[in-house]
Amino acid sequence: MSSSNPLLVRGYEVVIGFETHAQLATQSKIFSRAPIAFGAEPNTQACAVDLALPGTLPVMNREAVAHAIRLGLALGSHIAEQSVFARKNYFYPDLPKGYQISQFEIPVVQGGEVSFLLGDEKKTVRLVRAHLEEDAGKSLHEEFHGMSGIDLNRAGTPLLEIVTEPDMRSTAEAVAYAKELHKIVTWIGVCDGNMQEGSFRCDANVSVRKPGAPLGTRREIKNLNSFKFMQQAIDYEIRWQIEQIEDGHDIQQATVLFDPDTGETRAMRTKEDAADYRYFPDPDLPPLVVSRSWVEEVKATMPVLPRVLADTFVNQYGLPEYDASQLTQSQAVSKYFLDVTRLSEQPKMASNWIMGEVSRRLNNEDKDITQVPVSADTLAALLRRIADGTLSNNAAKQVMDALWAGEGHEVDAIIEAKGLKQMNDSGALEKIIDKVMADNVPMVEQYRAGKDKAFNALVGLVMKASKGKANPQQVNDVLKQKLQ
Repeated sequence: MSSSNPLLVRGYEVVIGFETHAQLATQSKIFSRAPIAFGAEPNTQACAVDLALPGTLPVMNREAVAHAIRLGLALGSHIAEQSVFARKNYFYPDLPKGYQISQFEIPVVQGGEVSFLLGDEKKTVRLVRAHLEEDAGKSLHEEFHGMSGIDLNRAGTPLLEIVTEPDMRSTAEAVAYAKELHKIVTWIGVCDGNMQEGSFRCDANVSVRKPGAPLGTRREIKNLNSFKFMQQAIDYEIRWQIEQIEDGHDIQQATVLFDPDTGETRAMRTKEDAADYRYFPDPDLPPLVVSRSWVEEVKATMPVLPRVLADTFVNQYGLPEYDASQLTQSQAVSKYFLDVTRLSEQPKMASNWIMGEVSRRLNNEDKDITQVPVSADTLAALLRRIADGTLSNNAAKQVMDALWAGEGHEVDAIIEAKGLKQMNDSGALEKIIDKVMADNVPMVEQYRAGKDKAFNALVGLVMKASKGKANPQQVNDVLKQKLQ
């Protein structure tokens, strides 16, 4: 479990578990050859198998199983050599068969864990399982008046449902877990992670209890499709449950939805238990057999995992763990950092600039690293000019402004055109310092009388006199010598 000392909210311990549905990045559905492209006209991507027409039979999608194996390898799980599909029976208008094909008693992926940093503390959430299943269709309400429409395009879409132990003890921990899992599934290419399109949907099971008491009654918040809403929904649910208990009410197990407009959760239905679904092995599907050779074949195609790469950044490049964690948020970010570091030989400076200036500018424009207008070799050239003393940090930001705006791609040409080259001529610098000291005798006397603030003011005047071209460290060193 991830937390040794309970983090209390108004005297209550929060207990959170997750069920996450990751839509697998296959070309077709899990039991048919129908396509799964997002945004198609309603009911244009549902074939006879998806519609459960008489005489149709499901056929397992090998690519979906390979994705399950990849996830199991990434999470350190046991991959079952034999797993079984079951029918989960319930009636809903967008479920033509009257049951969902899922896995119940023997899932393909068993156990495992997800570790992540929360501040400076490492947290680990244990996994129960990840099982393969098909998605249902979708009921449409907004487009119709006084009735609902049914779109079966999603029916049969391949999903992995990833279930945790109730190991999380705060909203921050829950959101950090969800972000880490999102990073892993996108990193290894099993899911595109698009939360707005429903490719990565999280259900949070939330309960509260007094420390040391048995687990409280949980309520499941369904279909959280953004990290922001996830945080708001769990925070509200925690407050609501505590208030209910303190008002003398019992918590009823239920499935709830979060309304982002009101910031509140509302009950959708009482929560079903496994017995309500009358699970039984699907007679149309034989047991799923995964050979050791198949696992090894998939393993050979796996990328270096983000946690392994982060360890390399710490051990090989001397980066702090926080930097390493941020630089392994996606393969694109990691590659950009590695390319800049290779070309500049300045790993810490590369980390600072990517996490600072580059990320800030991308965030302001709502872009990601794949849309960065400054190439890795151009940023590396800029860092080399900082490292060799040609540019001050302030001047480097001015060069970055020009690069970002597309005013050129040659760092040295921009430095020359804008006159940003840092002054490294000690003789010229001494003349400037001598003049500043001569023009500001009272300030010099204040410093010599013990007022340190006067020193900073003198440094500022020297930098101003040099038009920002003086090397700040050199200014400090020479000025201190002359003030002795």
